[in-house]
Amino acid sequence: MSTIPNREAIALIHAPLGRDAQIAGSLLSEAGIPSKNGEDISAFVAALNDDVAFAVVTEEALRSIDLRPLSAWIKSQPTWSDLPFIILTHRGGGPERNPSAARLLEVLGNVSFIERPFHATTFVSVASSALRARRRQYEARLRIEALDEGERRLQTALEAGHLGAWELDLDTYNLITSATCRRIFGRAGDDAFTYGDLLAAIHPDDFEKMQAAVRTTIETGVDYAIEYRTVWPDGSVHWADIRAQVSRDRSGKAVKLVGVSADVTARVSLEEQQRRLHEILEERVAERTEELRKAHSTVMAEVAQRERAEAQLRQAQKMEAIGQLTGGVAHDFNNLLMAVLGNLELLRKHADGDAKATRLIEGALQGARRGASLTQRLLAFARRQDLRVDAVDLGKLVDEMTDLLKRSVGTDIVIETALPERMDPVLADSNQLELALLNLVVNARDAMPNGGTIRISLTETNLSTQSGELAPGRYGVLSVADEGHGMDEDTLEKAIEPFFSTKELGKGTGLGLSMIHGLALQLKGRLQLSSTPGQGTTAELWIPVSSEAPVAAEETAVSEQEQQVGALRVLLVDDDFLIAMSSVDMLADLGHDVVEAHSGKEALAHLKENGRFDLLITDYSMPEMTGGDLAKAAKTLFPDLPILIASGYADLPPGIDFEVARLGKPYTQQQLALEIERVMR
Repeated sequence: MSTIPNREAIALIHAPLGRDAQIAGSLLSEAGIPSKNGEDISAFVAALNDDVAFAVVTEEALRSIDLRPLSAWIKSQPTWSDLPFIILTHRGGGPERNPSAARLLEVLGNVSFIERPFHATTFVSVASSALRARRRQYEARLRIEALDEGERRLQTALEAGHLGAWELDLDTYNLITSATCRRIFGRAGDDAFTYGDLLAAIHPDDFEKMQAAVRTTIETGVDYAIEYRTVWPDGSVHWADIRAQVSRDRSGKAVKLVGVSADVTARVSLEEQQRRLHEILEERVAERTEELRKAHSTVMAEVAQRERAEAQLRQAQKMEAIGQLTGGVAHDFNNLLMAVLGNLELLRKHADGDAKATRLIEGALQGARRGASLTQRLLAFARRQDLRVDAVDLGKLVDEMTDLLKRSVGTDIVIETALPERMDPVLADSNQLELALLNLVVNARDAMPNGGTIRISLTETNLSTQSGELAPGRYGVLSVADEGHGMDEDTLEKAIEPFFSTKELGKGTGLGLSMIHGLALQLKGRLQLSSTPGQGTTAELWIPVSSEAPVAAEETAVSEQEQQVGALRVLLVDDDFLIAMSSVDMLADLGHDVVEAHSGKEALAHLKENGRFDLLITDYSMPEMTGGDLAKAAKTLFPDLPILIASGYADLPPGIDFEVARLGKPYTQQQLALEIERVMR
């Protein structure tokens, strides 16, 4: 006999008359079935429970009693239970022989009748059948309880996960949904919700996607998984996550979709917020990165600018030091040339008739003048040369020099000019400007040993902001461009340094560009060089534009009659004895009465002791008392005394608050006579 799932199951016997209860209990005991006896109907009904395997009752015990309590218990059995009853009767179980059997069948339900007297084997067989039937009920109970537990757990899980369950019949498209599923689509838990209602609730933009996913799942069997927007009856838009699997019948036909649904509106909203925050963060990171890049670029630009400024400062300091040294040397050399030129001129006057002496003196004079030209270049580099700045017509100057320039460069070089029809004059010294242009053209010629073209052009440029050393304003630009070998960056940086030259030894002094650079700075302009190796060099001379009309060239020649201003009493002051001696001889040769002094203090003593002089000629650079200091002191003593200050520098230092004439060193006797004539007019 199979084991009954509930080991406590027993047979319950109710046979109050005779020995039926005792016999039945004995037979069951022999068969291994435990039993229990109910003395009366009340005790019998009270003993009935799920652990009773079957009941053995005599017919006469139920004949005249109230069966309602027993009927009530039978009706209250759980769905899995249908307690077997074995009725011991004297008339069988058929209605034709036993009319009360129908009543018992109606009340008891699951009944087996055994007619007495019965054989023990028959009783045990019926009891065993009843026990097997009850065992199957116990097994069903276990399965039902397991299913109930699984369903309870599933329901708990669905509720905990806020998941709605649904089932769609693929033949009828009948949709079964849980209350949670209906709430996900904006319906109340007890509202009707058909498949048509579901389709109507899907957002129009997601409808085709949902239909395609359903078809794919039915056709291929892949899991149905989709997220789409739903529109609730109140018009609000939500997101639903729908998942399902296909359920098939025994033939493999898809019969229904069974799945779950979830409201993922909060998650999608959070993801959207996170996406936006991520985008904002990326934008901020990009902005901050760009700010850092710009800041880094700015810092690097400032560092580079500072390095350039430091390099320019070092270069300027070097050039200033060289300029000061060059200017000092040039000034001292000027003084030496003064003595040489003055004495040679006087000596030439006394060599009339002696051809050989005259030739030698002229040679010496030419050498001295070349030395004077060299000192002028040195002073130009040092920005100390004597400039006569006037309004100059650049176009006219270039046009008038074209023939000279063509003769200077030779037949292998072509000179092209591009001159505007009209151009405002510039503030410059025309003589120095001509010299600068000639230097630039000669340099261009030397850069093209095999010939080529030199292009000279004039333009006018207006600067609205400060550009390096150039102040805002209008500038005339003189450009000289060649097609020569050009210069690299290192050579270009050194091009304006004094004594630097790319020419062969003995073919250049290295002072041409430095002189032009110094001239440009004196004129408050600039020299700008640009060059590419193998393509040529362009030199641009920027000069400020003048608001005045060009000045015609002043006639400097003075006739001997005009030079005769009469004999003057002149006080000549120079700390250099050679210059003083030469100048005194030139003045005496001109017929003047000269008193010589070698310092400012000595000159003041002469002024105080020897009375009034007609003219004071003094060197500027003297120890202890400069020519400027002497001029002030002399004006204090004699306010009307004409004063002529001799200097090799371009400008007199500030501090002289009255007008004095200036004589540039080195000077000839004719220049000296001309300046005296101008001062004494």
